[in-house]
Order: sequence, then structure tokens, then C-alpha cells
Amino acid sequence: MRFGRNRILLGKILLLLVILISGLTVLGCVGIKSTPEGGAGGAIANGTLFLSPALRSGGGFGCAAPPTAGKLVAVNTSNGNRQWEIPLETSAPAGGGFGCAAPAAKPVAIYGTPAIARDLVYAGGYNGKIYAVNSSSGALRWIYPRQGNLQPIVGGVVVAGDKVYFGCSGGKIYALDADTGDKVWEFPTGDKIWATPTIDGEILYIGSFDKKLYALGTADGSKKWEFKTEGAVVSTPLVYNNMVYIGSFDRHLYAVKATDGSLAWKFMAENWFWARPVAYNNTIYAVCLDGKVYALNAENGNKVAEFDLGSPVSSSPVLVDSSIIVASEEGKVYSIDNNQKRELKNLEAKVTAALCASNGVVYIHANDQTLYALNAQTGVSLWSLSLSSK
Repeated sequence: MRFGRNRILLGKILLLLVILISGLTVLGCVGIKSTPEGGAGGAIANGTLFLSPALRSGGGFGCAAPPTAGKLVAVNTSNGNRQWEIPLETSAPAGGGFGCAAPAAKPVAIYGTPAIARDLVYAGGYNGKIYAVNSSSGALRWIYPRQGNLQPIVGGVVVAGDKVYFGCSGGKIYALDADTGDKVWEFPTGDKIWATPTIDGEILYIGSFDKKLYALGTADGSKKWEFKTEGAVVSTPLVYNNMVYIGSFDRHLYAVKATDGSLAWKFMAENWFWARPVAYNNTIYAVCLDGKVYALNAENGNKVAEFDLGSPVSSSPVLVDSSIIVASEEGKVYSIDNNQKRELKNLEAKVTAALCASNGVVYIHANDQTLYALNAQTGVSLWSLSLSSK
């Protein structure tokens, strides 16, 4: 009898070991939704697109291999030529573990879309630092923090007025002086932050893994209100007609009144809302990991239409004139106009980074480290650029 109980106990211990080892592999190396995947979306100013091809390669037993690229790139939007690129590196201890020798320095992964203001480009690194570089030359202006690191920065940074705003995996939201990089204020949430903030007037909106959406004063970080969902919030909020629209990992898209944070309506899908929705003509277009694009009435949340793309959508769409341009994870690019779906292009490469557009051209950063420029109306390829080599 005792032997039988011991066998059962031994079996449970072995099962626990298998789970622990698998967990190390998934959480430390593969990073399926526990670490972000894909490269950053691009930001455009004065005919130049700025982005970082920060893709990750695999490791083993908790030893994550470094990103395949750790750099910030400036690209001419008219012809796809590089204007400059700078490597971003961070020091690392010499020792490794479980047979994985750590390099003396490793590239910095950038998963969030950079921001541009005046003559500077701002980007947040997975190493927990914010970089400000000259937009014309790529010369480094400042780094925050000067000493040490914050927890990993996954979301993008936003510049408004004289401040830079971002959240980090340490659960805090920061405001820095845009010229000097000095900290102006910080605000703690209850869990890590992967979301990019949205600024509307003097209010900052951002979500957290603590399942809440926060509204903060941009001047001092004072909390105006908070709204609780039933799941982690990693999508970037959309502010439209005095309403804040936010997706959650509880499979709902929420419409919250910007004045007081009260719920106006919520809509349930079949999977998570990861990406930022877009608005046009009193309609909210929300992409979902269930592979669908939902067109919802902005005032009451009633479904106007839905479009099945046949593949999860984690890339934020863009509005070009009256067309919603969206890319599925499998690399198919669609245009939705007058509630009609039309396939523009099959890139045959995975897409998870946010799209960006300018002057009728949509720019897509695919996970094969290629930047594509497509005519937003016809889908014709204007140019493509490999970001993995110079």
C-alpha cells in the first residue's frame, strides 16, 4: 500500500518536473505571449520612416538567444533607401547558465513603435532603457535611466508637449523631459505594462496587466479615474468622440466615457483584442486574435459587420482615406471600404507589427525583417527593403 502511494507521489513529482522544464522553455525562450514577438511598427515624419527590426530567435531552458537585430533604422519613404542606422547594444555579464554562454554585449530588442518630435526620435528598449537620437544623423542625445535599467519596455513611447511618456514591465508609467531625459513623474499600477499610452488633451490613457485602464493627468501623473476589466489590457487605447475604446484579454472591447471612466458598452468576441482599433464615420473597426475584424457602432456597440480574415490579427490597422487597411498574421493584407473586404496583397510573411501609412502608401514591417511599401488602393508593391542586412 505504501509502495503504491510512493509510486503515485513519484509520478506527481515527475509530472511537476516536466511542467517546470516546459515552463522554462516557454517562458524563458519561446515567449509565446509571455514575451512579445515581432518587430516594431514604424513612425513617419518629413518623408522618413523610423523603426527597429527587433525580432527574437530561440534559446533553450531559460536562456533566450539575443534578437537577430538590435538597431534603429531611418528609411526614405519615397524609395526605400536607408538614410542611417545605428546599433543599440547593452552590456551583459560574462557568465551563462545551463550551458548558454552570455556574450559581453548583446543587441537591444525594440518592440514598441518609436515616437518623433522636433529633431529627436525616441525608442524604448527591452533592456529597460529609453533612447533619444537625432532624427537626421542617428547621433545619441540621451538615455534614461543613465545608470541601471528599468524592467523591460515593450510598448511604444509617446511624445506630447515637452514630455515623453511610456510604461514598463515593472508596472510603472513614466513621464520624462523630452529634451533632457530627466524624470518628471512616475505612476505605479498593479502589474506589468505592455501597452502604449494614448494622449488626448491633458489626459494620458494606458492599460495594464492588472486588468485596468488608467486615465492620468499628463502634467503630474495624478489619477483621474480607473476602469476595471476582467483581463489584462495590452492594446493601445483609441480616443474618439469623448469615448475611450480599449481591448482586453477577457475577449471584450470596451467603450468607456472619457469624462469619468464609466462603461458605455462592451462587445464580446471569440478571442483576445490585442491591437488598437481605428475609427471612421462613427464606426469602430476592431481586429481580434479570432481572425476577424469587427465593425461596431461607436455609440452603442452594435455590430454593423464582421470580416473573417482566416488568421489571427495582432497588428494594428490604419485608416487611409476611407479605407481600413489591415494585415493578418499569415501576411495577407486587406482593404475594408464601405463594409466590403478586398485582398490587396499576400506578403507570404508573418505580420505582427503595427501598420503605418502616409500619402496613400501603407508600410508593413513583416517578421521576416522586410519592410514593404504598398499602394493602399491597389496593393501594388512600390518597394521593399531587407532590414536584416545593410
